Amino acid sequence: MHTGFFWDERCFWHSGGNYALTLPVGGYVQPLSGAGLPESPETKRRLKNLMDVSGLSNDLEMRSAPEATRTDLERVHPPSFLDRFKAQSDAGGGELGLRTPFGQGGYEIAALSAGLAKDAVLAVLEGDMDNAYALSRPPGHHCLPDWPNGFCLLANIAIAIEAAKSQGLAKRVAVIDWDVHHGNGTEAIFWDRDDVLTVSLHQAHNYPLDTGDIDARGVGAGYGHNINIPLPPGAGHATYIYAMERIVLPALHTYAPDLVIVACGYDASAFDPLGRMMATAQTFRDMTRLVMQAADALCGGKLVMVHEGGYSEAYVPFCGHAVLEQLSGSLMHVPDPMAKTLEQRQPDIRFEQFAKDQIDEMAETLLKL
Repeated sequence: MHTGFFWDERCFWHSGGNYALTLPVGGYVQPLSGAGLPESPETKRRLKNLMDVSGLSNDLEMRSAPEATRTDLERVHPPSFLDRFKAQSDAGGGELGLRTPFGQGGYEIAALSAGLAKDAVLAVLEGDMDNAYALSRPPGHHCLPDWPNGFCLLANIAIAIEAAKSQGLAKRVAVIDWDVHHGNGTEAIFWDRDDVLTVSLHQAHNYPLDTGDIDARGVGAGYGHNINIPLPPGAGHATYIYAMERIVLPALHTYAPDLVIVACGYDASAFDPLGRMMATAQTFRDMTRLVMQAADALCGGKLVMVHEGGYSEAYVPFCGHAVLEQLSGSLMHVPDPMAKTLEQRQPDIRFEQFAKDQIDEMAETLLKL
């Protein structure tokens, strides 16, 4: 298996503002002793560090990429937004949307993050690699065309898709988003189109509070090509795998894409400060295996993972390593140090049945078309 890994040290230099988790500091909100925003560089840097220490990096083709060009960005974002972003970045930084602080040079770092996703997609579609992983930072799946939010400054995956389409490399793309938060930005960008299938598997009403319900299906040509799977808090490993098998995989097979992209957030893990789910490193490994099998059957294995959220500095590296072990077929195995504990903490069979019943009900609605 020839797997690419796209990363750049400069993405770790993206800086956030003066927050306590997601609360702006001030009034009665005391500053934290650490970095402030949970979207810090350490989760991603520590994943890369673990890969280097384990030897997994030696089994991957490590690459950087140039920044996405202005032409790339304008396929998704209006010039007026990009001009405001660039001007504020040059002036020292600030915040354009909701919970999207950045420092000086933030525009260029965000364009680099999008460039990593873009080049990963192009490398796979051009046959240079079997599959690829982009360690993009800042993330992108919450960013609307003209409104950044939820730590996301540019719509990385949408930018990559439009770049591929502009070169005639793909006609139909499926995006599977298993970040714990709803992929509202990706949904909005492709809301009225049938050339991109968007599937978001997320904790119900976590973030944003008002999006991600199952009745949000798209409009016009896009109707039925947007699928939301809101899961109850505490869902756990078995529920995630059941949702993948019951809804996500059938939707993929019906759509038959030329390329599958995973918005690969790890904030559904049991230790994440911004999620209330109980996923484990094995959960992410197994979901990767299932998506790889579907991609093998549908599009010659063309699969790209683009890193999104995940805010546990201790646990994200193990989740990411498990995904990359599976993606690459590497024998460099790192055991999950919390596996036995998390097996004991999984929901009991009664909760699992409750969640499966909900997923079955959603499947009856979502898979009709």
